[in-house]
Amino acid sequence: MKLQILGFFTPWMAYAGLTLLHYILPGRRIKGYVRHSETGEILNYRLNGIFVLILGILLWLLLALLRWVPLDWLYQVRWPGLAGAVTLGLLFSLGMVLPYPSGGKPLLADLWFGRLKNPQYKDGRIDAKMWLYLVGAVLLQLNVLSFAVHHYNTYADFNPGVLLCAALLTWFIWDYLTFERIHLYTYDFIAERLGFKLGFGCLTFYPYFYSVSLWSTMDLPNPHRPPWLTVCFAAVFFAGWSLSRGANLQKFYFKVTPEKKFLGIKPEVLTDGKNTLLANGFWGLSRHINYLGEILMGCGIALSAGYPAVWWVWLYPVYYVGLLCTRQMDDDKICKVKYGALWDAYTKKVKYRIIPYIY
Repeated sequence: MKLQILGFFTPWMAYAGLTLLHYILPGRRIKGYVRHSETGEILNYRLNGIFVLILGILLWLLLALLRWVPLDWLYQVRWPGLAGAVTLGLLFSLGMVLPYPSGGKPLLADLWFGRLKNPQYKDGRIDAKMWLYLVGAVLLQLNVLSFAVHHYNTYADFNPGVLLCAALLTWFIWDYLTFERIHLYTYDFIAERLGFKLGFGCLTFYPYFYSVSLWSTMDLPNPHRPPWLTVCFAAVFFAGWSLSRGANLQKFYFKVTPEKKFLGIKPEVLTDGKNTLLANGFWGLSRHINYLGEILMGCGIALSAGYPAVWWVWLYPVYYVGLLCTRQMDDDKICKVKYGALWDAYTKKVKYRIIPYIY
């Protein structure tokens, strides 16, 4: 029973420690893209995610070195830990919605989508959305490392696919926190509010569901896949990463320095004199080419574990398909309202929503 109780509160303690690190570690003050809903001023963000990630991993190693907890502790308590994260995610989501006035939507819609758009605390030292993505990402990384250590230490004939899966997830996390600033220009920060979708999503879903490929193959024997097939699985992931990261970087540079070339590509734009849309490079392939990249990365992670016939591993990419296809429809509606005829001109030039020549 003591193990279950400690496991239940492990994510609570992890999030408390990561929040403290985020608060006390130095960070860059960055001007974002989103404006304050009341003052109209562009919001400033304090970013130090990569430092929190590095120190979080070092503290995890220190705890193991001191023999306070084993390196695979998060694996050992994965189920009570998940229960604790579910409870915390629900409490946080309710706390971020119920105390604040409704915008006129039904309660269930408010609980799901949220009421506050971009809350910041401690004189802007902590931005709620950045904090959510940061602590969720670091706990995901610690989960991934704990699972990989458990598998490697338990099985003499270990599955290299498990290590590849852990490596790809690690790349995904480090990439996100290395390019933290870029994500200030993405849909989550521009359009979404803070409710169950983001709160529970980052505190519970993100650190536990994203590693579902490891959960479902951890105790399976080495399938002895040929090395060339393992390389192909990794190639699917990095093809997706190239699309996603390339598209986000191109949009970021266009937003901050509109005349600057990206990878030798000179920006081609459509404009109505007031608004301007980027219409070439990655963004000339489809209107949401970055979403295709995210889905391919999910497929690469699912394949990498070496058991494509285990349907559980496909939950991650299937979730991305559902999430990003609905987000694409919402985003297109928002852009239609915001840009009007300019958006119609853009959709005529860039005909495909996500997948070039298909959708």
